Amino acid sequence: MKKEEKTNVMRVLDGKKISYESHTYEADPALSGKDIAGILGEDTQKVFKTLVTQGKTGAYYVFVVPVEAELDLKKAAKAAGEKAVSMIKQKELLPLTGYVHGGCSPIGMKKPFPTYIHETAAGFEKVFVSAGRVGAQIELAPGDLIAVAGCKLADII
Repeated sequence: MKKEEKTNVMRVLDGKKISYESHTYEADPALSGKDIAGILGEDTQKVFKTLVTQGKTGAYYVFVVPVEAELDLKKAAKAAGEKAVSMIKQKELLPLTGYVHGGCSPIGMKKPFPTYIHETAAGFEKVFVSAGRVGAQIELAPGDLIAVAGCKLADII
């Protein structure tokens, strides 16, 4: 296996001396979050996807939910203090966050956005999020993820 290339996410974690484990797999855009959890041999409740939304006010918000769950837009809006939020268009993701669809991480975005992670994350010893590119995940303690990404725990599914 070739030496893994550090992603921006890994550089941020290294810079903050936060311990993590990286996992890589064959990048395939057809893979679902559930497929990725299977490849990792992990429970789908511990593997999280990162979703970016825009509120009625025009502000952007990041929501991190288990891969098999659906973001509840009403609960998300309530958590963010917005009347409503909607998913951004896929083509807006890269210029806004610096990440591509399928490789979006709550860590190391171009700009920090208010970020909410589903409250179940706190119940696990380790959780998985994208390492910032398709085909790469990082595993870390939820407390470290919350600290580095400035997340708030919320009921958002």
